[in-house]
Amino acid sequence: MIIKNNLILALDVMSESEAIKICESVMDYIDTIKIGYPLALAEGLEIINKLKSKFQFKVICDFKVADIDATNSKICDETFKAGADAIICHGFVGSDSVQACLDVAEKHQKELFLLTEMSHPGAKMFLQKNADAIAQMGVKMGIKNYVAPATRLNRLSDIRNIVGEDAFIISPGVGKQGGDGKKTLEYSNAIIVGRSIYEAENPKLACKKLIESLE
Repeated sequence: MIIKNNLILALDVMSESEAIKICESVMDYIDTIKIGYPLALAEGLEIINKLKSKFQFKVICDFKVADIDATNSKICDETFKAGADAIICHGFVGSDSVQACLDVAEKHQKELFLLTEMSHPGAKMFLQKNADAIAQMGVKMGIKNYVAPATRLNRLSDIRNIVGEDAFIISPGVGKQGGDGKKTLEYSNAIIVGRSIYEAENPKLACKKLIESLE
């Protein structure tokens, strides 16, 4: 996946009108957005195609899919039918559940991102202990795309070493959570930024300044 300016906007707003307003302001700088449950639950899955058709963005659905294999298949199928280009799934549920997501992604000729370790402090409690094993599982399964934290560069480096240089890593946690975008891109292929852009008084200017800081 090629991502303009190595920047993904996490569009965790609660209305179509707000989403469109923000996208209009930053469309010159980005070509990929990440939609999570906040916007999808507020506006329905149809928001995916609305934003894709209006802005020609690539859309990653951050649904952190984490159920049994049969349920994962249904979640991924509906998400891809709605127009998503990629979906993020958890790895802690095991290879059978992840394989279900991978199979549906391949059926739709779309992308799957495997979440190894999250960016918030609570991830240290349980997820971090198994993140390396999750990454190793992904490699064995032939998964090429991963999510790893910008907030802990040592962990991001460890995960990069496991998945290899040819893997594609996207990293949340830059901005409000304290991650440094430029340092993150030493290991990651793209950074995910939300509140620092969409909560800014001028999202366009915030986006521009962020990209300049990465140079």
